[in-house]
Amino acid sequence: MVTFLLWLILLVVCWPLALLALVLYPLIWLLLLPFRLLGCAVEGAFGLVKALFLLPARILGGR
Repeated sequence: MVTFLLWLILLVVCWPLALLALVLYPLIWLLLLPFRLLGCAVEGAFGLVKALFLLPARILGGR
């Protein structure tokens, strides 16, 4: 909601820039999508390594 309100303010102040942002936003989102997927994969790998390191403590009853 805040992003939309900021866009409306930009539309009132400088409408060509607001329309350019409206057109470029989906393109930038598509360009950044592979990096988001890579981030999810790296986070999952780190979660697996963390679980493997903490497994002995969980088996022994540590908190």
